[in-house]
Amino acid sequence: MLALQPPTQAPIDAPQIEYAAILPILILLGAACIGVLVEAFVSKASRWAAQVTLSLLSIVAAGVAFIVYVTDSPQRGLTTLYRTIAVDRPALFLWGTLLALGLAAILLIADRTVERGGAFVATAGIRPGTLQDRAQAQSGGMQTEVFPLTLFALSGMMIFCASNDLLTMFIALEVLSLPLYLMCGLARRRRLISQEAAVKYFLLGAFASAFFLYGLALLYGYAGSVKLADIANAAAGSAASDTLLFGGFGLLVVGLLFKASVGPFHAWTPDVYQGAPTPITAFMAACTKVAAFGGILRVLTVGFESTSWEWRGVLWVVAIASMVIGAVLGLTQTDVKRMLAYSSIAHAGFLLVGALALRPEGLSGTLFYLLTYGFTTLAAFGAVSLVRDSSGEATHLSQWAGLAKRSPVLAAVFTFLLLAMAGIPMTSGFIGKFVVFSAGIQDGMTPLVVIALIASAVAAFFYLRVIVLMYFSDPAPDGPTVTVPGTFTTAAITLGVLVTLVLGLVPAFALDWAGTGTFAF
Repeated sequence: MLALQPPTQAPIDAPQIEYAAILPILILLGAACIGVLVEAFVSKASRWAAQVTLSLLSIVAAGVAFIVYVTDSPQRGLTTLYRTIAVDRPALFLWGTLLALGLAAILLIADRTVERGGAFVATAGIRPGTLQDRAQAQSGGMQTEVFPLTLFALSGMMIFCASNDLLTMFIALEVLSLPLYLMCGLARRRRLISQEAAVKYFLLGAFASAFFLYGLALLYGYAGSVKLADIANAAAGSAASDTLLFGGFGLLVVGLLFKASVGPFHAWTPDVYQGAPTPITAFMAACTKVAAFGGILRVLTVGFESTSWEWRGVLWVVAIASMVIGAVLGLTQTDVKRMLAYSSIAHAGFLLVGALALRPEGLSGTLFYLLTYGFTTLAAFGAVSLVRDSSGEATHLSQWAGLAKRSPVLAAVFTFLLLAMAGIPMTSGFIGKFVVFSAGIQDGMTPLVVIALIASAVAAFFYLRVIVLMYFSDPAPDGPTVTVPGTFTTAAITLGVLVTLVLGLVPAFALDWAGTGTFAF
């Protein structure tokens, strides 16, 4: 008898990995893993110092590696890890933005002077409302696991906006989301509302992830691949049913719009922004928005630009809904954090105008807008954390009456940041809106830009309402006090204010960088 020979298999080539290109991500992931080991092996008294040092050094090291690579990076970009990661000019701009915002967010998270012991619960496992819970609110301890969780989330964001295929994008989505679900429930005070925010974010985020994954499956059935370039090629000339293509695209976009807090997929945003610890709210509002719109830009431009005629009208409606919801419902809010949440929803609609302008001006304008919005929002939430009463942060608008008489400096800083969000000239917000709306007009979306301008004018009213309240109302005798910020919070707010001012006066260098390249695939 003849012996059966095993079938011969072609050798599998090891993937070519450009380590220099992805070194910033590797540094952050490695530091996050080391941070987990610090929690296991370093004494509780030394963990805070060790984690803060590790987190800051890792972001600085990732920034140095990023700068070294950018100075000699190829103009057209490259793909690595079997084309799953695209390191191109838009991705590098987003990475630089995320690293800078991540550094400022770590400073807010690490501060222990605004709230004794920090904004995070000392012992997360105790029940809210118990004697132990009240005792931990006055203690100096802190759940230092937030630092490695922040690094994991930040690295996931960087992978997300550089993902060249949908499966990698989904994994990055979970890497950035799961730590945020946990951190939203770790507020030192108002534990029940914090835990409610975490549960809402987790449940709605799970639904959004399911939409994304189901859309991914349909697109794989259509194109036989999860790579964006392969999906684009199939859409340009495939005999497969377009039902799979547009059904998958619709489900995929729902998941992306949820993460970007675009209305009407915004239901989680006001409650989570209000209930989460304010440093985490700042981190989500700034960094998650950057990562989510980075992913949206890549999906729309690389994967589905050839089919834009079919889906563009739907996203017009989504952008209008987001702007209207954010501007109109923002008028009714009596809590500062919820007001900023609806501001975020309105800004998501403005950003979508730039994303829908599938041209270089739209790409560069949206990237610049993300940079400006991130720093302004992060500084604004840092300022919110300084107004406090006996129960913690005083976020009701009535408690901000006459704030300028109690702290002229804080009132001036917050006024400047609100004017930037409103798009007043001499601020980065004005330049951001100008370049995004200009790109929309050049791409034939003048009616959408007109609606955006009207929504922007409506939204300016609730920013001005806070300014009037701070300067032209008398403070209550038993009103809240303004806490003198520590070094970390001062540095974070100062960085945000300086970037908002500089990019409002001399935006050319950032705009030039944002417009230097296109997506690689």
